[in-house]
Amino acid sequence: MHRPTALGLLLACAVSLSSSAVFLENGMPILWAQTAGQVTDLPIQNGILTPNPWHFLHRMSLYRLMIAATDPFMGSMGTNATDSPLWGLPLQLGWMLTSGRLADPTGATTCGLQTGDTMCVSTQSWWGCVNYFASALPFLSAAQQGFMGEGVQVQMLVPEGLADHCTTYADCAAHYPDAMSKWDAFFQGLKSATESPLPENEKKDALLGLYWAAQMASTYASAACNAKQSHYSSVEVSFANSWLNSAEYVSAAHFQSNLDKSAKFISPLPSRVLQEGDSAPNIADLSQEENHTLSVFSWMNSINNLLGGTLVRLWRSSMCSVNTREKGREMLEQLLLNPSFATNTFMSIVTGMTTSC
Repeated sequence: MHRPTALGLLLACAVSLSSSAVFLENGMPILWAQTAGQVTDLPIQNGILTPNPWHFLHRMSLYRLMIAATDPFMGSMGTNATDSPLWGLPLQLGWMLTSGRLADPTGATTCGLQTGDTMCVSTQSWWGCVNYFASALPFLSAAQQGFMGEGVQVQMLVPEGLADHCTTYADCAAHYPDAMSKWDAFFQGLKSATESPLPENEKKDALLGLYWAAQMASTYASAACNAKQSHYSSVEVSFANSWLNSAEYVSAAHFQSNLDKSAKFISPLPSRVLQEGDSAPNIADLSQEENHTLSVFSWMNSINNLLGGTLVRLWRSSMCSVNTREKGREMLEQLLLNPSFATNTFMSIVTGMTTSC
């Protein structure tokens, strides 16, 4: 892995200089060219891979290696090299970096700051903590399932004083059995899909179902990070919770989080950490798109809370077939990307879809 170039660092620090977060560089996830292209590019101690997921380039490398290793099994996703649903993960991590969400929110260190180590992922960052469950855990599972090579062992490095993160496959399987078994099921499913007689669209839908089941299990396991929310403003915490809640919708619809589609959904996310007093849709230094997304997220979360979780349950039950999931994906795109798509339209369509199940 190369050290970040001046350009890379400049991009990584472009936190509030543009109307939306910079997370792509030459059409790829930011700093992608400087990540590990092969497993042996990662540090190895005593024959064991020892990546440091608290260094941005190492964590991004986990994604690059997983995508490369699983690509031969992703035929049902499409003909493009960027059709794998795993592409959503590095884009999300890039957005977290450039929007300042991986930096130390306590101000006690310069970790992740422009004035400090820009590649540092703070152990105090709630976002960095939640993302650990969507990077380290799937990588450990992929290695266990043989995707990183025969018998490859992995141990994640841990900064001093951080005791609450599992670092090996056995450790994570003991602490988070549901998440690890679902990632295992996804990686095993990829292998068996190549032999499956199912039509390509059904095969694709089934694999996306396994992928999102694993992704959501990681999200639920990341409740271990909850205490770190105390470092943020109530506005950022509210956004963070609605961001988590939005995953319920994309997962139930089996969203194909390839590079192109993920970029559309991540582009309007807020390009900086939210502060007290920020009130969408009237946050002056955020773009119209960012304000719109914050408003929609907030609306979906508050309606769901108001209805005691009914909106998520209603949505899940309406996503009951390959056909309704396809409609659901189209509707989510409309809701998030088309400001004229009314929220009441969304409600009436969802209610109608549940009756067709």
